[in-house]
Formats: sequence, C-alpha cells, structure tokens
Amino acid sequence: MSNMAAKGPVYYQEDGFHKINTYLKEAKPSKVFILVDNNTHRDCLASFLQKIDASENFEILEIEAGEINKNLETCSGVWNALSELDADRKSLMINVGGGVVTDLGGFIASTFKRGISYINVPTSLLAMVDASVGGKTGVDLGNLKNQIGVINHAEMVIIDPSFLATLPQNEMRSGLAEILKHALISSETYWEKVTNLSELTLDDLDDIIRESVEIKAKVVTEDPEENGLRKTLNYGHTLGHAIESYFLTHPEKTTLLHGEAIAVGMVLATYLSKELKSFPEDKLKEITIKILDIYEKVEFLEEDIQQIIDLMKYDKKNSHGNINFVLLKDIGNTEIDCKVPNTLIWNAFEYYRKT
Repeated sequence: MSNMAAKGPVYYQEDGFHKINTYLKEAKPSKVFILVDNNTHRDCLASFLQKIDASENFEILEIEAGEINKNLETCSGVWNALSELDADRKSLMINVGGGVVTDLGGFIASTFKRGISYINVPTSLLAMVDASVGGKTGVDLGNLKNQIGVINHAEMVIIDPSFLATLPQNEMRSGLAEILKHALISSETYWEKVTNLSELTLDDLDDIIRESVEIKAKVVTEDPEENGLRKTLNYGHTLGHAIESYFLTHPEKTTLLHGEAIAVGMVLATYLSKELKSFPEDKLKEITIKILDIYEKVEFLEEDIQQIIDLMKYDKKNSHGNINFVLLKDIGNTEIDCKVPNTLIWNAFEYYRKT
C-alpha cells in the first residue's frame, strides 16, 4: 500500500503488531533500523522486540531524550549512522518513542536518500493522539518549533496503550492537553467525557485515545496539506508554541512540556474567542477552571509576555506577516485565520494571571 493511498493507517495493539510482521514479510526491507531515545530504549524496546518477528536483523539507533535534542545536529548523527550501517533506499525505519522520536525519525527517514519508508510506534500519550498521526515530520531550528520538516506519511502507526504504564505522570498530563484540544474543536460531548477524569479507567483511556486519533485522522484526511480545516488542530498552539519555545531556551526558566505550554495557550485562545467571536463566557470560565485543575499555573512577567509575542511571528501558520489564530465560536465550532491585535493578547495573559 503506498504512503499516499494509505495516509498512514493506524492500527491498535495486537492487530498492529500483526500488521508490522506482515509488512516485514511482504515488503522485505533490506535493513530495519529502530530509532529510540534513552528512555524508550530502557522502558519500551524489549517489549516491542518481543512482539516482532525476530528473524529480522535489526539495528538499534539511540538519541538523547528531550525536545532540546530535536534538531538538525541530532539528524546529522543519525544520517551518518545510517550511512555507516549501509542503509539503502529499501531500508525501513521504525520510530519507537514519544513525539520527539516520531517527528525527528519521520523527518530523517523522509530525507535520507530522498526518502525511505518508516513506521511510527508512539510510546507517549502525546505521540499516540497527536505527534505520530498525520504525516507531519520535523525538527526545531534553535528554539523555534518544527521550522524544518516535510509532510510524508508513515507506512502505518501502531498504537499500544500498554506502553503508557512506564510514562511519568507529567508526560501523561502533557498528552492529555492534545486530547482536550481535540475535544474543544470537535464536540461538547467529547469534552464532557475527557474532563470527567475522576471517573475514567484505563479501559476508558483506550476509547479516548481511539476517539482522539479518529478526530485528528478525519481532519488530516480531508485537508492533508493544511490549506483550511487542518489548521483547526492548531487551537491553542499559536501562543502555546511561542510559550514552549521561550521556556525551552530561557536560562532561568524551567522548561515546560509541550502539553503544559499548550494548556496555557488554550486558556488564552479561549479568552480571545470570547472577546472576538462571542464564545460563551460561562464556558470560558469552565474551561479555564478545568485546565487549571490539571495543569499547574505558569508565572509570566511582563518581559516574558513581550518576548513570547515577538516569538509568535515565527509560527509556520503565518503568512504575509500576519499572525493567524484559530478561535472558537463555541465548543466544536472553529474559525481559522483570525487576526488578533496585540492589546488583546496582553489582556488574555492578564486574564490567565488573575484567574
């Protein structure tokens, strides 16, 4: 099945491992490279290899964990390793890890010898519901998120929630932010379901992951190149990415996880939605309370806010010098390419700081 025809189909648990094994038999890659970071090497690789037909000759490539290593230097190291290990155009890369591994591994595969096939096996909640689905690959340029990359779909994505057993609590919360975003842009029922966390069990998590992946996959299928609808997936990300970038490289700030920054971005975007799109005020309050229940409040000084606003101009969704926001008229009712004056962005931060 070709990449474009398949649009990177998503398979779950045992069905997924069966599909990988069938793929290995039928595609007969010349070599198989498995990309991990030091965490997934320790926590996930052994159980992954047990489920894969061991007749294959696998090469394990390890990178350092963390967003700070999602850069071209890391890519160079892996490209060199692939060359030294005689990778050719018929090689396959399997990315076993969180969003950094799937984003970076997809980009490395898509560019090595003008593109080799790759499979994503996300091991974090964030990567399961967001990073590994949809064919976006990429790396950061300095502290600017995902500035370099291509859209190129994986042969398949395998989701196995059992990997989440080793995931730290803050990483689970980080992934939950993307689930909350999918809920806000899609439906009130799904929002109700995912915010009643006290009542959820691990079985519910399986369902929630599937539903979240379906929301994203449907959007991506309708708009693969991000000309319109796919932009809705950036809800909370215009400010969220700028916040994440700022905290990533500021010497005195504690780095925020992607979801922690996006959680702030969603509160700010929902405030802006109330101001510019008449989003209901009672729902803004409810969303703010629920998000602040899950995520610790982040402190912002005035100079932080100014620099975050300056960083937004590098967002990939911008064009012709305009900063484009996704806003909500209501839960599940989005509007893309909204222009927001800076004074309102300051007001949004003020709202967040006072809440």
